[in-house]
Amino acid sequence: MRVSVIVAVYNVENYLKQCVDSLLAQTKEDLEIILVDDGSTDSSGQICDNYAREDERILVVHKENGGLTSAWKAGVGVSTSEYVGFVDSDDWVDSDMYEKLCVSAERCHSDIVICGLVYEYEDASRPRTTETSRLDREYYSRGQIVSELYPKLLNNGSFFGRTIQAARVTKLYRRKLVEKNMKFCRNEIVVGEDLQLTFACLCDADSLSFLPDYYPYHYRINAGSITGSYDPGYLKKITATKRQIAWIAKVKNVYDFSAQIENDFLILAIMDIRSAIVRSGGAKAGQIIGEIRRICTNPEVKKTLQSHRMPDKPLSVRIYLLLIRLRLYPVCYLLGRIFLK
Repeated sequence: MRVSVIVAVYNVENYLKQCVDSLLAQTKEDLEIILVDDGSTDSSGQICDNYAREDERILVVHKENGGLTSAWKAGVGVSTSEYVGFVDSDDWVDSDMYEKLCVSAERCHSDIVICGLVYEYEDASRPRTTETSRLDREYYSRGQIVSELYPKLLNNGSFFGRTIQAARVTKLYRRKLVEKNMKFCRNEIVVGEDLQLTFACLCDADSLSFLPDYYPYHYRINAGSITGSYDPGYLKKITATKRQIAWIAKVKNVYDFSAQIENDFLILAIMDIRSAIVRSGGAKAGQIIGEIRRICTNPEVKKTLQSHRMPDKPLSVRIYLLLIRLRLYPVCYLLGRIFLK
């Protein structure tokens, strides 16, 4: 069984070698490695071409810059294998990753195979952490996907309650399933963009398999992504993602995901408030309180505050939501550092 691994590349000259070398070292040799240079302005494109000259398994696509989603879609467009996988160009994978995913796919005839990842912090003082999907079985039939996963797919009633980890890089997909659902993946979605693909494919999947306690994907987190400044446009971005997922759910019409979508959006909105408090640098308290007020009075957030159903919220979140409903924004600011660590 052949696999196409698609790597979206943009200005990663310092990391690209580690990424590609980890793919060339795979114990599964029957790979098609597609490097999509998304208009890089550093030497990344040349590095891709050098690799292609050295190994016939590597195909390079050069395109104008269009963003991550447009890049991996371009890779899918030229792929030829039955299954496709994805690796981000500043990350790397264990040597047995695709062999193990393919064994599971062949044994279970799965449309999707899922594993976990390791967060690799460039700050050596931070310990590595792992993340995976919260699945109870190693194999799900279509009936089990509908009856057991759909009721808790996007939110299981708790804070941070996604059952399925959204990342496309921890999955092996049947290529036809991806091709069918690329139309649901908007290039303009930049927060939660992977959820577009994963959610749409799960709405159609007839089967999936899961490798528990297996974390072969290494996701690099640089210091800037941890300590970066507050993004005042984040609310607009997550609102766009919410509407996109709601549209996919409406078109697919396989289950009523509306409550889960509201819960998921509420969590992201609260994280936006947290970011406003802890990442606003030298901003004065009054400015931050004003930003909290702007987020909480946003029509989409107000709607979600009224309509969400999340019975397993921790006490700290319950108190915080009460403060928001009472419009006690200065208190939200003062207590935010305690409740939203």
